[in-house]
Amino acid sequence: MNESTEQKPDAAPGTRRPGGRTARTRAAVRDAVLTGLAAHGYPGLTVEYVAEHSGVHKTTLYRRWGGLEGLVADALALAGEDSWSPPDTGSLEGDLRALAHEVSDAFADPGAAAAPTAFVGAAFQSPRAAEALHAFYVERFSRCEVVVTRAVERGDAPAGTDAAAVVRAVSAPLFLRLFITREPVDGAVADQATQATLAAVRAGAFTAPTE
Repeated sequence: MNESTEQKPDAAPGTRRPGGRTARTRAAVRDAVLTGLAAHGYPGLTVEYVAEHSGVHKTTLYRRWGGLEGLVADALALAGEDSWSPPDTGSLEGDLRALAHEVSDAFADPGAAAAPTAFVGAAFQSPRAAEALHAFYVERFSRCEVVVTRAVERGDAPAGTDAAAVVRAVSAPLFLRLFITREPVDGAVADQATQATLAAVRAGAFTAPTE
């Protein structure tokens, strides 16, 4: 079924949550979306595939999620509801290195990396997926800002350091290699990103200039 013939929901796709057996149904659908993305990518994923692999009738999927875009968006939203917290190693260098290595480790296994890579690909083809991916990373980076806040309190970073900019800077070179230049990332690349970001922090590159 193509997009023009999909049943239209009452709300934007992915903004409505299933009722009744909410947690089990939503988790089953999310798992089916992840499996399908990993196996076929966004272009090859269909509502029929999700229905078959989740055990949820496709009529229900259209009614509750509005179609493929809503399914992908909600899978990302659910991923952002986890209990993950940033590292607390006792130093800014240690925290930034741990964050960078989490990124490199997450994409080291091609099988494990397939679904998140497909999410990024979907964001270039679906406005709803792009919005969901943006929201996911805004929330995830927001959680990470505490590592910079702690560093400022310890005197490990200059007062006024832009925490949001720092946590983005340490992962940016890794995402550039993963999704733009399509180069591999490993521990050495993660360490290089850490040291570059740390040097910039200590040089005051992430603090607002004084007049």
